[in-house]
Amino acid sequence: MGRLFGTDGVRGVANADLTAEMALGLSVAAAHVLAEAGTFAGHRPTAVVGRDPRASGEFLEAAVVAGLASAGVDVLRVGVLPTPAVAHLTGVLGADLGVMLSASHNAMPDNGIKFFARGGHKLADELEDRIEAVYEEHRTGAPWDRPTGSGVGRVRDHGEGFDTYVAHLVGVLPNRLDGLKIVLDEAHGAASQVSPEAFRRAGAEVVTIGAEPDGLNINDGCGSTHLAQLKAAVVEHGAALGIAHDGDADRCLAVDHTGDEVDGDQILAVLALAMRERDALRSDTVVATVMSNLGFKLAMEREGIRLVQTAVGDRYVLEEMKENGFALGGEQSGHVIVLDHATTGDGTLTGLLLAARVAQTGRPLRELASVMQRLPQVLINVPDVDKSRVKTSAELATAVGEAERELGETGRVLLRPSGTEPLVRVMVEAADIDQARSVAGRLADAVKSALG
Repeated sequence: MGRLFGTDGVRGVANADLTAEMALGLSVAAAHVLAEAGTFAGHRPTAVVGRDPRASGEFLEAAVVAGLASAGVDVLRVGVLPTPAVAHLTGVLGADLGVMLSASHNAMPDNGIKFFARGGHKLADELEDRIEAVYEEHRTGAPWDRPTGSGVGRVRDHGEGFDTYVAHLVGVLPNRLDGLKIVLDEAHGAASQVSPEAFRRAGAEVVTIGAEPDGLNINDGCGSTHLAQLKAAVVEHGAALGIAHDGDADRCLAVDHTGDEVDGDQILAVLALAMRERDALRSDTVVATVMSNLGFKLAMEREGIRLVQTAVGDRYVLEEMKENGFALGGEQSGHVIVLDHATTGDGTLTGLLLAARVAQTGRPLRELASVMQRLPQVLINVPDVDKSRVKTSAELATAVGEAERELGETGRVLLRPSGTEPLVRVMVEAADIDQARSVAGRLADAVKSALG
């Protein structure tokens, strides 16, 4: 069996890859593993369980709740809330475990299970590995040690989670949003009620699109992966800016008043300057991945802000931030982590902080985002090659060296093996889009020749 846990929990097509039986079994396994690790020592354990609006989340939530309660864990069911809300509530409620059912930006048929440790932090890799091993052991027949009588877990709904989370979001803002008209695209997802409520409480005039989830329409032509509707709505309503979330609202992309996209790199740049101004950017450092646009790196250098880069994936950004005490990090895709106020990427918090900067400065988002100039970036996926030899092929090293000499200091080359598919991603940045395409094409050919 291949590893169930990926970089963001267990994910697959609901009722095919991810079944009710698997959800129940993983939940029981998680309870047993955490008990063995001493997490529950001396008290009756509690878990927070939330989900996004996908239809499959209804039966998967029931399975998770049943599994936890059958293992002696009391369950607080918070209903449809964003992933960062479940993480936050796991922390503030003093729960031993959090569980979020969502497949984030994936299409509706998918779903996923993500576990949080006490405090709302991602489970350590070794605990995920142990949960998977225990799940597999019992899936094949080993009996569980099951509590009976008063030892079984109790289940209750925790409707207060909505207000607790919204109050937290509004409470951490450095200033109000009065006078701003903002369009919110909620992707028919988990933030469809939370995000508009938070922006309104903060003082903004709110227009919503993609905020009518029916269990089937999540991420369907809307949200952070489909910005066309948001761009049109911002212009139509004469809004100051637009904010787009994905299905579980752990990411945020933006649109300025002209309808132009503001990506995760630009959002990070704006927030980095704002946080430094109020002495909240610890060590004057921001963390991003190697896929961040070169324009972001150049802008941070110009502004005197140190950039630390990690492997691709918000988990690696978070690890770097926690290890070294940095306050801000994120990805081009819009996963932004403000560690003083969240333990994971929080799209609603990010959007609020971005809007707060617009309100505080009185400057349009377009002007604020111009602190960095995005260099043209071309990405080509080269399939059916031996990705394990990317770093060892002499032929490929020669091709990369030639490309880097041609681009000089105004360009960049990145070759990255896919973590899930037999392909290599070729990324080239250059000051000129035609040059970027030309260099990327030649490198893609070199990858085929050297690794095919």
